[in-house]
Amino acid sequence: QVQLVESGGGSVQAGGSLRLSCAASGRTSRRNAMGWFRQAPGKEREFVAVISWSGGNTYYADSVKGRFTISRDNAKNTVYLQMNSLKPEDTAVYYCAASPRATMSSAYYEYNYWGQGTQVTVSS
Repeated sequence: QVQLVESGGGSVQAGGSLRLSCAASGRTSRRNAMGWFRQAPGKEREFVAVISWSGGNTYYADSVKGRFTISRDNAKNTVYLQMNSLKPEDTAVYYCAASPRATMSSAYYEYNYWGQGTQVTVSS
Protein backbone atom coordinates (compact mmCIF):
# COMPACT_ATOMS: atom_id res chain seq x y z
CA GLN A 1 0.00 0.00 0.00
CA VAL A 2 1.05 3.57 -0.72
CA GLN A 3 -0.28 6.55 1.19
CA LEU A 4 -0.31 10.00 -0.37
CA VAL A 5 -0.92 13.14 1.67
CA GLU A 6 -1.35 16.51 -0.02
CA SER A 7 -0.80 19.86 1.66
CA GLY A 8 -0.39 23.49 0.73
CA GLY A 9 -3.86 24.33 -0.50
CA GLY A 10 -5.63 27.52 0.49
CA SER A 11 -7.33 30.68 -0.69
CA VAL A 12 -5.57 33.27 -2.82
CA GLN A 13 -6.51 36.15 -5.07
CA ALA A 14 -6.17 35.93 -8.82
CA GLY A 15 -2.56 36.35 -9.87
CA GLY A 16 -1.26 34.80 -6.68
CA SER A 17 0.76 31.64 -6.11
CA LEU A 18 0.56 28.45 -4.11
CA ARG A 19 2.79 25.41 -3.81
CA LEU A 20 1.21 22.05 -3.23
CA SER A 21 3.14 19.14 -1.75
CA CYS A 22 2.39 15.43 -1.88
CA ALA A 23 4.22 13.20 0.58
CA ALA A 24 4.29 9.48 -0.20
CA SER A 25 4.77 6.74 2.36
CA GLY A 26 4.38 3.00 2.59
CA ARG A 27 5.50 0.69 -0.21
CA THR A 28 6.70 3.50 -2.42
CA SER A 29 8.74 3.03 -5.52
CA ARG A 30 10.83 5.77 -6.99
CA ARG A 31 10.41 4.23 -10.45
CA ASN A 32 6.89 5.49 -10.90
CA ALA A 33 5.32 8.48 -12.56
CA MET A 34 3.42 10.88 -10.32
CA GLY A 35 0.57 13.12 -11.36
CA TRP A 36 -1.65 15.94 -10.20
CA PHE A 37 -5.34 16.08 -11.04
CA ARG A 38 -8.09 18.47 -9.99
CA GLN A 39 -11.85 18.45 -9.69
CA ALA A 40 -14.06 21.50 -9.57
CA PRO A 41 -17.64 21.37 -8.24
CA GLY A 42 -19.96 19.78 -10.77
CA LYS A 43 -17.11 18.84 -13.10
CA GLU A 44 -15.18 15.69 -13.83
CA ARG A 45 -11.70 15.12 -12.49
CA GLU A 46 -9.17 16.50 -14.93
CA PHE A 47 -5.49 16.03 -15.53
CA VAL A 48 -3.13 18.84 -14.50
CA ALA A 49 0.47 17.60 -14.72
CA VAL A 50 2.64 14.49 -14.58
CA ILE A 51 6.32 13.88 -13.89
CA SER A 52 8.48 10.91 -14.73
CA TRP A 53 10.14 8.82 -12.04
CA SER A 54 13.49 10.53 -12.60
CA GLY A 55 11.96 13.99 -12.73
CA GLY A 56 13.53 14.58 -16.11
CA ASN A 57 10.29 14.61 -18.06
CA THR A 58 7.08 16.50 -17.42
CA TYR A 59 3.80 17.04 -19.21
CA TYR A 60 1.07 19.59 -18.57
CA ALA A 61 -2.51 20.26 -19.46
CA ASP A 62 -2.81 23.16 -21.89
CA SER A 63 -4.83 25.11 -19.33
CA VAL A 64 -1.89 25.29 -16.89
CA LYS A 65 1.11 25.20 -19.20
CA GLY A 66 3.48 28.07 -18.49
CA ARG A 67 1.89 28.77 -15.08
CA PHE A 68 2.31 25.51 -13.15
CA THR A 69 5.47 23.52 -12.53
CA ILE A 70 5.62 19.95 -11.28
CA SER A 71 8.74 18.63 -9.58
CA ARG A 72 9.79 15.82 -7.28
CA ASP A 73 12.36 15.08 -4.62
CA ASN A 74 12.82 11.31 -4.54
CA ALA A 75 15.01 11.49 -1.45
CA LYS A 76 12.01 12.92 0.39
CA ASN A 77 9.36 10.89 -1.48
CA THR A 78 7.62 14.16 -2.23
CA VAL A 79 6.09 15.68 -5.35
CA TYR A 80 5.36 19.37 -5.70
CA LEU A 81 3.10 21.54 -7.81
CA GLN A 82 4.11 25.19 -7.98
CA MET A 83 1.14 27.22 -9.18
CA ASN A 84 1.69 30.79 -10.34
CA SER A 85 -0.57 33.37 -11.96
CA LEU A 86 -3.59 31.61 -10.52
CA LYS A 87 -6.99 32.22 -12.06
CA PRO A 88 -10.49 31.76 -10.61
CA GLU A 89 -10.97 28.83 -12.98
CA ASP A 90 -8.13 27.03 -11.17
CA THR A 91 -10.41 26.68 -8.15
CA ALA A 92 -10.77 22.97 -7.41
CA VAL A 93 -9.76 20.15 -5.13
CA TYR A 94 -6.29 19.06 -6.19
CA TYR A 95 -5.30 15.40 -5.96
CA CYS A 96 -1.92 13.76 -6.07
CA ALA A 97 -1.75 10.33 -7.71
CA ALA A 98 0.85 7.59 -8.09
CA SER A 99 1.13 5.39 -11.14
CA PRO A 100 2.34 1.79 -10.86
CA ARG A 101 4.45 2.38 -13.96
CA ALA A 102 7.30 4.63 -15.00
CA THR A 103 5.36 5.68 -18.12
CA MET A 104 3.75 9.10 -17.84
CA SER A 105 0.01 9.32 -18.47
CA SER A 106 -2.70 11.95 -18.34
CA ALA A 107 -5.44 9.32 -17.86
CA TYR A 108 -6.78 9.06 -14.33
CA TYR A 109 -7.38 5.29 -14.66
CA GLU A 110 -3.63 4.73 -15.08
CA TYR A 111 -3.11 5.75 -11.45
CA ASN A 112 -3.79 3.35 -8.62
CA TYR A 113 -3.08 5.44 -5.52
CA TRP A 114 -4.68 8.76 -4.68
CA GLY A 115 -4.40 11.31 -1.92
CA GLN A 116 -7.36 12.79 -0.09
CA GLY A 117 -7.13 16.09 -1.95
CA THR A 118 -6.45 19.68 -0.95
CA GLN A 119 -8.72 22.62 -1.71
CA VAL A 120 -7.47 25.53 -3.80
CA THR A 121 -9.71 28.57 -4.06
CA VAL A 122 -8.84 31.53 -6.28
CA SER A 123 -10.93 34.68 -5.95
CA SER A 124 -11.19 37.40 -8.56
